[in-house]
Amino acid sequence: MYSLILRRLNSTAVLPGVSKRQLISPMAVPALNSVAPLPFKSPEAKRQRRRLLDRPGLIGVKRGMTQFYSRNGDRVPATVLEIDQVEVVYHKTLEKNGYYAVQVGYGHKLKNQTKAMLGHYRNAKVSPKEVLFEFEVKDEKGLVPVGSQLKADHFKPGQFVDVISKTKGKGFSGVMKRWNFSGLPASHGTSLAHRSAGSTGMNTTPARVLPGKKMAGHLGDEWNTIFNLEVLDVNAEKGYILVKGCVSGSNGSYVQIRDALKKYGSHILQDK
Repeated sequence: MYSLILRRLNSTAVLPGVSKRQLISPMAVPALNSVAPLPFKSPEAKRQRRRLLDRPGLIGVKRGMTQFYSRNGDRVPATVLEIDQVEVVYHKTLEKNGYYAVQVGYGHKLKNQTKAMLGHYRNAKVSPKEVLFEFEVKDEKGLVPVGSQLKADHFKPGQFVDVISKTKGKGFSGVMKRWNFSGLPASHGTSLAHRSAGSTGMNTTPARVLPGKKMAGHLGDEWNTIFNLEVLDVNAEKGYILVKGCVSGSNGSYVQIRDALKKYGSHILQDK
């Protein structure tokens, strides 16, 4: 015990708030400036676990499908996406909104605009837009200056993009069309129920239809994302992007085009 005290007296280690020659207890522990971790379900922690992109995307209009010949002579189906007067309208910041995002507008439309929206466009010094979408980015580095025009060369041939659009509305559809049910037998007693769903529940227990049961209902007209579409051609002068494959929605519908999230996205914690 005495040897331990002598070693402490001759030691050069100094604890915070303790003089150099003061006797230090063997059980003394220096104060630690620890920071409590974020709650797992808090918005800040959820955002850090999300995969985000470094820059915003574009808004386009689906104009139809065509065919594209590669340098090897292969013919592939392609979708034409028109890019016209895409400008940055507004920023959302972490301090004010809880996340970073860039609001982007497409086209030009002066009719049926409210005074509030006209003032919104006037502050950004851009023309009134047909439609607005926002693209969340990882940090403030991805906030493109307000008023900047984004053209088709925002993307390069050979890279991959995600296209978000609304599917075609099919109205009220039965279970065979909506969920690919097989239907009931064509004969052997089946009458006026060939395309019905059949049984929907069980016996006295649980005496109810369980949530999530597939039934007839509204089909289509919902947001859908097609991932990892290859960019075949880009023309900034004519304002179009050619992507490989199909895109959800009818011709003339608005689409959101962003960098492929699964290929180019990253988590906030990866940079720390």
